[in-house]
Amino acid sequence: MVSREQLRQQFEQDQIRFILTQFVDIHGSAKVKMSPVESLDQLADEGAGFAGAAVWGLGQGPHSHDMMGRIDLDTYTPVAWQPGTARFASDLYVDEKPYAFCPRVNLKRVLKIVREKGYVLNLGIEPEHFLVVKNPDGSISPWDPGHVDNLSKPCYDYKGISPALGYLQDLTTYCNQLGWGVYQADHEDANGQYELNFKYSDALTTADRFTFFKMMTSQVAAKYGAIATHMPKPFSNRTGSGAHIHFHLADGATGENKFTDMTDKRGFGLSRLAYHFLGGILKHAPALCAINSPTANCYKRLLVGPGLHSSRSGFTWTPAFISYGDNNRTQMLRICGPGHIEDRSVSSGCNPYLVFAAYVTAGLDGIENQIEPGEPNLGNLYNLSRDDIYKKGLTTLPQSLKERVGVAASWSITALWLQCFPASTLLMRGNHRALFTIRQSASGASM
Repeated sequence: MVSREQLRQQFEQDQIRFILTQFVDIHGSAKVKMSPVESLDQLADEGAGFAGAAVWGLGQGPHSHDMMGRIDLDTYTPVAWQPGTARFASDLYVDEKPYAFCPRVNLKRVLKIVREKGYVLNLGIEPEHFLVVKNPDGSISPWDPGHVDNLSKPCYDYKGISPALGYLQDLTTYCNQLGWGVYQADHEDANGQYELNFKYSDALTTADRFTFFKMMTSQVAAKYGAIATHMPKPFSNRTGSGAHIHFHLADGATGENKFTDMTDKRGFGLSRLAYHFLGGILKHAPALCAINSPTANCYKRLLVGPGLHSSRSGFTWTPAFISYGDNNRTQMLRICGPGHIEDRSVSSGCNPYLVFAAYVTAGLDGIENQIEPGEPNLGNLYNLSRDDIYKKGLTTLPQSLKERVGVAASWSITALWLQCFPASTLLMRGNHRALFTIRQSASGASM
């Protein structure tokens, strides 16, 4: 852990004069207060004060005591586009106690359980997003200053990406100054859609980075006359934006990838531990969907039937079936290589702290109860009808907010939330907002 004296020396070296104390609301949206660097001790010991009822879903009313954002000294992040400023992720405290409604506090609690079991959850994330502009009538269009990003299949196209190279190079430079290890950036499948890939890390660090990345895109895009949006489906006829996660459990002492086994009879290079983790994810997939895809707009990308081919490019690249299989992008869970699994269902509009907490809880349930995932699915699932999918024994992810809310009322998700979110609340978002409270009478439930 970095010391305060080391930070003060770093402040001087980086010419930092102001600190942003940052936390997230239930949406995963960044919230901040600004302080001069002279407030470092106060921010670390007491925290910056926030009125919790002024933000969404943190369980406070106008009468509640202050939420105090205590900065995590290890999250020092110079804000490259705002010279002289640094951001620290913070944990919320109320009355000197960690606040259980804080998504970051909750994730740390869950990851402590993971570590007690001898593991570390490592995660990478693919932050797909759009650059858009507002039209005079208030609608939006893909940002395309050169009027060249108009192909029906624009993915990787040189002409399409060229106007955005400055934007992507700024992001790459800023991220690599922070040691994130950006290794590629590209034009994605939709017009005006981009992605930047940086190296995986432990789950808490990745959640902090994803949050900061969203902050970064919003400000860097403005330099180029664009609005960056991580909205999952801003255009009905174009591919949506996911936040695909790549994950494995590592040995807490050695860092060894515990999902790898080159003697795997299925030929995927996965260990029994990995398969049981997958079993837990598949079992709880409908419940996880309520957390991974929290808005009405998210369900416009999780389509089956004709919806799978509704994009200008020919298909959506989005899974709607609860399945796992080989290196195959029509699967929800894609095995990219030995010990390397990707979940393609997660929405770009998610709160990563909530997603990671729920995800590893579901996976641990699979490990502890040795849940088998069944046989893998191979081939193009997009070519199968819904009836064909059901004949294969597969089911679909929830197809709408209404269906998702029905799942949310089920015992499965109640039990999952109770373990993941003991603060007993999760704000369900979208065009309709409802606060789901998990009753204390369910406190003895197991998954």
